Amino acid sequence: MIRILSILLALTVALSACAPSSTTGGKAGGSYRISRSDAGTIQFRMLDSVNALRSSAGVTPLALDAKLNAAAATHSRDMSVQNRPWHFGSDGSSPIDRIQRVGYTGGLVGEVISETYETELETLAAWMEQPDTRRILMAPDGRQMGFSWYQENGGKIWWTLVVGN
Repeated sequence: MIRILSILLALTVALSACAPSSTTGGKAGGSYRISRSDAGTIQFRMLDSVNALRSSAGVTPLALDAKLNAAAATHSRDMSVQNRPWHFGSDGSSPIDRIQRVGYTGGLVGEVISETYETELETLAAWMEQPDTRRILMAPDGRQMGFSWYQENGGKIWWTLVVGN
C-alpha cells in the first residue's frame, strides 16, 4: 500500500510539471480550470497515471475507449444537473444502462465518481485511498477505461471514470 501511494505521489509530482500553467488550464485563484485545449491531455494523463498504478501492482493496463468516454461524459453532466454525486442518472439509469446506451459490448467492472474542485490527479489520489474505488481502478479483469468530466462555471468538476472488460 505504501509502495503504491509513493508511486502515485511521484507520478503526481512528475505529471504536475506537464500540467498547463495558464489560468485556463491550471489552478487559478484556487480553482482548477480546464480549457478546451487541455481536454485531450487530461484524459491521457489520467490513463497514464491509472496504468502506472496498475503496472506497479502487476495488473494489465487499460485502454481508453471512446464509448466508455461518452458514457462517463453523459454521467458527469447529469450529476451536475442533479447537483449530487451518485451512480444513478436523473432518468434512473445505472452505470450498466449508460454503457449499453453508447453501444459498449463489454461488461461493466465499475464506475468511480467525484464532485470536487481538485485536479484529475488529486482526484485519482483520493480514489486510491478508498478501498471501494481502488478495487475498481485496480480490478484485474478491467480492459478498457472511459474518463470524462463536466466543469460548472463556478469551477466545480464532476469526474466520472468507468472501467469495462
